[in-house]
Amino acid sequence: MSVADTAAPRQARTFAASVRLLGSEMRLIMGRRRNQAGVLVLASVPILVAVALKFSQPREGRGPDFISSATSNGIFVALTALSIELALFLPLAVAALSGDTIAGEANIGTLRYLLTVPVDRTRLLAVKYVSLVIGATIGVLVVAGTGLLIGGALFGLGPTTLLSGTQVGLADALGRLAISVLYLSVGLGALAAIGLFISTLTEQPIGAMIALVVVSTAMFILNEIPQLEWLQPWLLVHYWPAFSDAFRDPIFLEQMGRGLMVALAYAAVFLSLAWARFTQKDISS
Repeated sequence: MSVADTAAPRQARTFAASVRLLGSEMRLIMGRRRNQAGVLVLASVPILVAVALKFSQPREGRGPDFISSATSNGIFVALTALSIELALFLPLAVAALSGDTIAGEANIGTLRYLLTVPVDRTRLLAVKYVSLVIGATIGVLVVAGTGLLIGGALFGLGPTTLLSGTQVGLADALGRLAISVLYLSVGLGALAAIGLFISTLTEQPIGAMIALVVVSTAMFILNEIPQLEWLQPWLLVHYWPAFSDAFRDPIFLEQMGRGLMVALAYAAVFLSLAWARFTQKDISS
C-alpha cells in the first residue's frame, strides 16, 4: 500500500475526530446556564428597543441614521439593536466564551485530560477558535433575528427605503442584513482570537474575560479621541459601525473592505501568538 493510500484514511479519521471534538465543544458552550442567560440578555435588547420606539418618537439627529427609520420598517429594529449591542453586550459575550476555552478548561482540570486522549494541541486550539467564531455568529444572529421578528410584529416588514433613499424589496433588504451579520461576525471573530490568546496566558477564566472586556472597551475609548486619529484605523473596532453601509445604494464597500482586512490581520496575529503560547505551555492542571 502506498503512502498516498494510507494518508487519505488518516486524514479522514483526523477530520472526523475534529468534527466530533467541535460538536462536543458546541454542546458544552450551549449547555452552560450562564451562556443561555447571555443569549436571553442579547435577545432582550431588540425587544426593549422595539417597545421603546413603538411608544416614543426618536429625536431627529440623535443616534444612528436608521433609528428614525425603525418605526417605518421593522428591519431597522435589527440594525438599531446591533448598533446598541456592538459596544458592550456582543464583546462581553465573546469575552465570556473566550475565557472558558483554555483558561476555563485548565481551571477545572479538564485541559490536561483532553491532551492525554491524545489530542494534538494545534487541532485542539483550532477547534476552540472555530467554536468561538460560531458562538460569536450565533450572538449576532440572535440580536438580528430577534430584532427582525419583534420589529416585523410591531412595525411590519416590506419594501425598505435604504439610508441613501433608494427603495428595495424585502428579499434584497434581508440579503443586506445577512451581509451586515456576516461582517460583524468576522469582526467579533477577530476579537475572539485576542480572547483565545489571553486565555492561554492564565488559568483564571474570569481574569481572561475581564482582560478582553478591558481591551475592547479601551479600543472603543481610543477610537473616540480626536487626537488619536492616526491610530484609529488600526483599531479593530474602528470599522465595526460600517456594517450599516450594507444599507446604502450602492453598498459602500470601502470601509467594510478595510474593516475585513484589519479583522483578518488581528485574527492572524493573535492566533499565531495563541498557537506559539499554547504549544509550549506547561499544562499542570
